Amino acid sequence: MKENAVITIISITIIVLNMMMIIVLDIKNAIMVATIAEVTTVTMAEIMAATMAEITAAVMAVTTAVVMAEVTAVVMAEVTAVTMVEVTAVVMAEVTAVVTAVVTAVTMVEVTAVVTAVVMAVTTAVVKDVAAVGAGCFNLINS
Repeated sequence: MKENAVITIISITIIVLNMMMIIVLDIKNAIMVATIAEVTTVTMAEIMAATMAEITAAVMAVTTAVVMAEVTAVVMAEVTAVTMVEVTAVVMAEVTAVVTAVVTAVTMVEVTAVVTAVVMAVTTAVVKDVAAVGAGCFNLINS
């Protein structure tokens, strides 16, 4: 009778340890996914910022050259109207790109933080429950 109880306890312990190992692996995978998402978001934001700075410099150089050529060739009233339209279009495109990059980066960071917190909370609760069940089984068998 005692041998069966010992075998049962050992079997339950092995099952609980396997479940805990699976949970630990799931936590590790969740953390890795969150870390990769975080690194990707930060890297993409930095790349976008650097690229947008270079594009802005190039666009501004070309735009300035075009506007200066038009100023010398066309009447001041027409130049002012055309320039305002071109500058507005370029500025709006640049602002839209920068705002989109910033909003995307901030959103990804916030989502990653929330997902990580929820996964850790659920995993902690499950591990505590499994430990409590194991302790209860052990106490029940020994009493």
